[in-house]
Amino acid sequence: MRSTPRRLFGALALAPLLAGCFVSGEDGSDAGGSGARLKVALAVPPVQALSPYSNDATVLSKLSVAEGLTALDEDGVAVPALARSWKQKNATTWVFELRKATFQDGTEVTAESVVNALDHAGEAETRPRVLSDVTLTAKAEDADTVTISTKNADPVLPLRLASPALGILAAKAYAKDGSVSPVGTGTGPFQITKLTGKTKAALDRYDGYWGGKAKASGIDVTWIADGTARANALRGGDVDIAEWIPTAQAKLLDEDTRHEVPSVRTDSLILNTGSGIFTDASLRAAARAAVDGSALVDSVFGGYADPAQGLFGPAVSWAADKRVEVSGRADAATAAQVKAGTKGKTLRLATYTNRSELPEAASVLQQQLEKAGFTVKQDVREYTQMEADLLAGKYDALVFSRVTLLDTGDAVAYLSSDFTSDGVYNIAGLKDSKVDQAIKSAAVEGDAARRQQKVMRAEAEILRTDAVVPLVHEQAVQGIATDVEGVLLDPRERSLVDLDTRLK
Repeated sequence: MRSTPRRLFGALALAPLLAGCFVSGEDGSDAGGSGARLKVALAVPPVQALSPYSNDATVLSKLSVAEGLTALDEDGVAVPALARSWKQKNATTWVFELRKATFQDGTEVTAESVVNALDHAGEAETRPRVLSDVTLTAKAEDADTVTISTKNADPVLPLRLASPALGILAAKAYAKDGSVSPVGTGTGPFQITKLTGKTKAALDRYDGYWGGKAKASGIDVTWIADGTARANALRGGDVDIAEWIPTAQAKLLDEDTRHEVPSVRTDSLILNTGSGIFTDASLRAAARAAVDGSALVDSVFGGYADPAQGLFGPAVSWAADKRVEVSGRADAATAAQVKAGTKGKTLRLATYTNRSELPEAASVLQQQLEKAGFTVKQDVREYTQMEADLLAGKYDALVFSRVTLLDTGDAVAYLSSDFTSDGVYNIAGLKDSKVDQAIKSAAVEGDAARRQQKVMRAEAEILRTDAVVPLVHEQAVQGIATDVEGVLLDPRERSLVDLDTRLK
């Protein structure tokens, strides 16, 4: 059990280093005045009206709308959130004691409300990625005590419960048709009061927050998919915070508004092993041999990236020393064999516009793949317009940017959701028994060092299949106006604004 307060993820040096969103007055005292509203530009418009069961979940975390039973500190360690403490009863059973808190609709956070929230997540038509390799059974022992059990041992359950997808919402959030609305139903210091389609949202400070009052009176969110437009909005003073500044725009910003963040984000070429031309392992190997991610570092990312060493990059500090050599790959088809094997077929290469570097990277990769004998056609759209097609296997390849430690802060959840046979985010359509077994072995390992080593063995098994070709490890650039302090610079991209973020 951990009972230390959550610490800030690299908060701006110009702000006092506070103990994060769990510090300011658990007695409900005012943490700050009635500060001005913050204007924030986010990159990826909502897919499902900010449902926590979609990629929208991170918005609820970034804007401090919803909380889980636990949170992650900057070291990736589980720390208290709605649960004030916990203990492991046995290999499959954990007991969580809740703190006194209320939902934004005025109802109390109780053990029954936690069970209700977790049950809905487990029964969702599209299960959250974080539950792709585990089934949770939650039971209310009394008003403030929840017992959570898993079928198999889950050594990282407290990390799993910190996932934005497992935020605890009030009962009224869950509709009979399976939809979930976080509007006015979270527990964080900011509550959503209005959601305007996929373009805007208004959030007000929730003065009943158990951790104290936020220093900003609210947040006005605008979704701007075009990266240049986000940078221009910051330069023009239209927003105070603009996430994911394109690398081509970063050096055009004033130096004191440009903040570089080491990121656990890896950009890769995902190959569809389930249907189309890349069911042939030799053609996948030919694509892997043709692709050179290092060519993207300067030309596309302006130096804000490192050549990929695997699925996990420099921001995952333990990966390099534990990396396992890849063996057993298929032999790559020659250019002549590629042309013969794909005669009359076009490689459908997809990417999305939300990260402005990706279309440019796709153009570079297209040239590399065509030199290897492939005929390539690109499909470039906004991510929300293509996610369903990606998951349905309607493309041969995808230039993809993935936060590898997003869902739990534990690498196994990412590997399980993206690369196991029944993974809920398995865009590659990979079904490989050795991969499944390697990930399963890592999932049940309780010792941290051995778990990391097994993760790297699983990485090697995944790379053996050529279902994914890592390209670069990104460095994120966040744009922050000089009159803003307390912004969270999070390598996991789960945090951005909390109760200490404000205009000076």
